[in-house]
Order: sequence, then C-alpha cells, then structure tokens
Amino acid sequence: MKRLLFLLVGLLVVALLLALLMLKDRNRPLTVHELPIAAQEFLSRHCPDSEIAYATVETEWFSKEYKVVFVDGSKVEFDRHGAWTEIEYKYGRVPDEMIPEPIHARLAELYGEYEVIEIERDRREYEVKLANRLEVTFDREFRIIDID
Repeated sequence: MKRLLFLLVGLLVVALLLALLMLKDRNRPLTVHELPIAAQEFLSRHCPDSEIAYATVETEWFSKEYKVVFVDGSKVEFDRHGAWTEIEYKYGRVPDEMIPEPIHARLAELYGEYEVIEIERDRREYEVKLANRLEVTFDREFRIIDID
C-alpha cells in the first residue's frame, strides 16, 4: 500500500513538472527568422516594405500559432506550418493579392467597390470582414454560406 501511494505521489510530481515545462514558453517573442519558412516567404512577398513591430509564438499542448504585428497596428497570424490564418488591417484595406482570387471575384461581383479589412480562415471556411461592417463567410469551395 505504501509503495502504491509513493508511486502515485511520484507520478503526480512528474506530471506537474511536465505541465510547468509545457507552460513555460507558452507565449514568447521571436525574430522574423524564427518563423516557419512559408510565413517568411509570405511576409517577404506581400509585406516587403512594412515595418514589423514584433512577432510572437503561442504554444498550446498540440499546436503553435505565430503572430506578426506591424508598426501601423496591422497583423498577420500563421499556423504551425506557416500558412496564414488571419490578416487584419487596422488603418486601411487588406491588399487584393492577399485575398484568394475566387473570394475577390465574388465580392467584386456582389459589391463592386469594397474594402476588406480582415480575412480569417480555418479548415472549414473563410470569414471576410468588409469596411461597411458586413461579414461574408465562404466555405472551402468559395461558396457563400453566410452574410452577417
């Protein structure tokens, strides 16, 4: 009985130490060169003249998320592979070349002149926020599934 209790206490201590180690670097700053290669290529292709204020990595149990914030307040978030997950422009519009072409074409067809201030994507959908406060949601095949 004492051995079992001692073993359980030992396992509990080890589990707590592992949990503390996992939480240690949960959200830390990093340099642009520490971003995944795909994220570095995205930034050099689409934001070559934008000055980066800071970049961070947020580590969860089984995922990593990278965030790059520019001096003007705009930000781009990337998943662990370096694919963008969110692009937000505080003062201005998301450049057209950052918007997937089928979304760009559909928005131009529906709204003519429009300004995208934020675009977000996950495994199932794209959510586009326009300057006129409309939010248009597309599925992975770029069909509109919601307008809010």
